[in-house]
Amino acid sequence: MTVFFIGAGPGDPELLTLKAARVIGECPVCLYAGSLVPEAVVACAPQDALVIDTAPMTLDETHAVILDAHAKGRDVARVHSGDPSLYGAIAEQIRRLNADGIDYQIIPGVPAYAAAAAALGTELTVPELAQSIVLTRMSMKSTGMPAGETLENFARTGATLAIHLGIRALREIERQLMPHYGADCPVAVIYRVGWPDQMIIRGTLTDVREKVRAAKITRTALILVGPALADSHGFPDSALYDAARPHVLRPRVKA
Repeated sequence: MTVFFIGAGPGDPELLTLKAARVIGECPVCLYAGSLVPEAVVACAPQDALVIDTAPMTLDETHAVILDAHAKGRDVARVHSGDPSLYGAIAEQIRRLNADGIDYQIIPGVPAYAAAAAALGTELTVPELAQSIVLTRMSMKSTGMPAGETLENFARTGATLAIHLGIRALREIERQLMPHYGADCPVAVIYRVGWPDQMIIRGTLTDVREKVRAAKITRTALILVGPALADSHGFPDSALYDAARPHVLRPRVKA
């Protein structure tokens, strides 16, 4: 049997990849994190499949279900939100699978930051404003961050920041980012992106905390920060389609 770590995307069932939908539809066992993955995403599981919401379960409990499936020769769809390579907590699961000699595969999914940018209708890498994206998170009550991976260090680059697990730390985010990005730097908070109750709050480092408080958002939100989020700015066109800059697929046009 095989355990398939499946990226379910941010919540919209239509953002499942074809492969992800096919594998979920074929596996007799489906484990999904119900706090982050809506039931609609796993609705394509076989009618007689064992479908379990793992939100209230421990790692040992979910692994016990996998061991039982392994003993019975049943493939397992282990469905995670977004892309499992980003804060998917699959490394510790893989460690247990390797120890028990159980095969696994990883099927990528649409990450939350990409779905958030689509919902905002924006590009996160704008010429001469931001050409890098930093995916990071706040520590809060979760595992501590490695030394050096601080918001202040990332802010020095001026890159677009995608901050996970930070909705309850907006005051600290403001404190660390304002000296580098400025008080008027645009911020977007995207709550439950891809879900039916998705909400988008736009603001700046100065006022976004009060807007989030008024909306009573306390969890499951991604925070995007950076000058690329501005509604309008005088950036130059990309060189990608510049007629004056030929490349191997577009030779210079002779006058």
